[in-house]
Amino acid sequence: NLHEMTNIALPVPPGFTITTEVCTYYYAHGRAYPKSLEKEVLSALTKVEKTMGARFGDATNPLLVSVRSGARASMPGMMDTILNLGLNDKTIIGIIQKTGNERFAYDSYRRFVQMYGDVVLGLKPQGKDDIDPFEEIIEHKKKEKGVKLDTELTADDLKDLVVKFKAAIKQKTGNDFPEDTLKQLWGAIGAV
Repeated sequence: NLHEMTNIALPVPPGFTITTEVCTYYYAHGRAYPKSLEKEVLSALTKVEKTMGARFGDATNPLLVSVRSGARASMPGMMDTILNLGLNDKTIIGIIQKTGNERFAYDSYRRFVQMYGDVVLGLKPQGKDDIDPFEEIIEHKKKEKGVKLDTELTADDLKDLVVKFKAAIKQKTGNDFPEDTLKQLWGAIGAV
C-alpha cells in the first residue's frame, strides 16, 4: 500500500521492501537469506539516507527506521512492527540535540527497546495470565514515582526504564541488547 500511495504522489516517507519471495527462499534454504540480500538492503538503506539527509547509526544526525512485516494478502493487526530502529546509547544524543526534547527522545528509546525485545527477542507473556515483562517494569517505576500514567514519567525515569529494559533482556536471553544498528536491523528483518 505504501508503494501504491507513492505511485499516486501521496507524501510517503522513503523506504524499501524486502519481498515475500525472500521469505519463501529463507524457509526453503534452511533459514538462509539469498546471497544478494545484504548488498541490496545496504544499497536501499543508502538511498533512504540520501533522501532523508541523515545516516543510519550516526551519533549526530541519526536516521531511524521502522521495520514492518507484511504478507501477500492483507492481515490488519496481525503483523509485527518495530519503530525507531537505530536508537542506541550514542544515537539518542543526536535525537536529543535535533529535537531539543530529552523526554521525547527517551520515551522513543524505551518504546523501541520494548518493541525489539518483544518482536525480535521474544520477551512477551508466555500465557494468557502472564504479565508483559516490560509492562511489569513500567508499572513498578510508576508505583515507585507515585504516578498513575506513563506520561507523568520524567526524562530521567524513561532513561532508567531503558536501562532496566536492557537488564531484563540480558537476564532473560543471556545476551546484551544490540547497540550496533546494523545488528538491530538484521535482527528485525529476521524476526518479521
